[in-house]
Amino acid sequence: MTTMVAERLRPFGTTIFTEMTLLAQKHGAVNLAQGFPDFDGPEFVKQAGVEAIRAGHNQYARMFGLPALNAALARRWRERTGLEVDPDAQITVTSGCTEAIAAAFLGLVNPGDHVILIEPFYDAHRAGVALAGATPRIVTLRPPAPGREEEGFSLDLDELARAFRAEPRPRAIVVNTPHNPTGKVFTREEFETIASLCVERDVLAITDEVYEDLTYDAARPHVHLATLPGMAERTVTLSSLGKGFSLTGWKIGWAIAAPALTKGVRAAHQFLTFATATPLQLGAIAAFEHGSQYLRALCAQFKAQRDELSDALRGLGLRVFASHGTYFVMADFSPIAAKLGVEDDRAFCRVLTERAGVTAIPPSVFYENPAHGRHLVRFAYCKKPETMREAIARLGRLPR
Repeated sequence: MTTMVAERLRPFGTTIFTEMTLLAQKHGAVNLAQGFPDFDGPEFVKQAGVEAIRAGHNQYARMFGLPALNAALARRWRERTGLEVDPDAQITVTSGCTEAIAAAFLGLVNPGDHVILIEPFYDAHRAGVALAGATPRIVTLRPPAPGREEEGFSLDLDELARAFRAEPRPRAIVVNTPHNPTGKVFTREEFETIASLCVERDVLAITDEVYEDLTYDAARPHVHLATLPGMAERTVTLSSLGKGFSLTGWKIGWAIAAPALTKGVRAAHQFLTFATATPLQLGAIAAFEHGSQYLRALCAQFKAQRDELSDALRGLGLRVFASHGTYFVMADFSPIAAKLGVEDDRAFCRVLTERAGVTAIPPSVFYENPAHGRHLVRFAYCKKPETMREAIARLGRLPR
């Protein structure tokens, strides 16, 4: 039978995460492809969820979030930004950040609108543009020149300005920081430019900040775009519990925005999932109230594992780019491509899986122009220490 997939989604096929996980399973490889921990989050958060189930909190939650969770998110936002928000009018609890992304696009972007995307992008951002019937306008992050790998990927501010000032005027820009897949943490200078262009052109900003708790360099702190002048009223801030608290399967996300923007998000959210799991919302409150020590320890663990993995990849001859946040590191394998007999990132990831027993992600799928990512590879370092040690040992199987 001819495919029945709607045209707007047909180009995306099966996600690369599913594809590479199946490849890892086939070869018994250590899976450093898909970005989720192979360990559970903190016991006190899980216990709070269990107690909520046993206490009978098992029916629909309020559509835009349990009052207690919305209030906890408002306190958290005030502590981090100094900004006051109305928990009932400005916060929407969603089923993970992925649902929040879809709700923001469907509720705030019209068919035919132009949306600025910064590539490489998390694949749900590009799919969200398609779901809304909008047109992407691409700005590309560039890897640093040889010898300057510690600078990480950079944003060409002139290219960004051209994207804003081109006609028709864009409806929105999507900014993901800390950035998946590069590990980049956007700088204040970059954010000041984005903010000034948003104000100049009256453009909405949709920020995906799910890795906000996972930064490793005091010189590159996480900045909330909504805190910059003129941005509180035009920014939809999206985030989630899963990354920082190693509970990716709980799917507790949220959107914080001015009331006018929140109405758009909720207009879509109510018909996507309506409400998010009630007992898990109650568990999330425990994470926010008592989780600071856990987050500090997790950051220390991931920073050490980032460094160990980066050193191992450099030892193989790859150019490894700085990862200032998230739990991903990107590298350029072109220095060893000829030795391995590979020409692009998909071939490299297949060889890596088959010969070394380690699976990574080919990031060309995160580019509108796949050629920009054909010599790059992304690894996740969010696994148990013993898993990372095994992966690093296996990497030694590749020819040097």
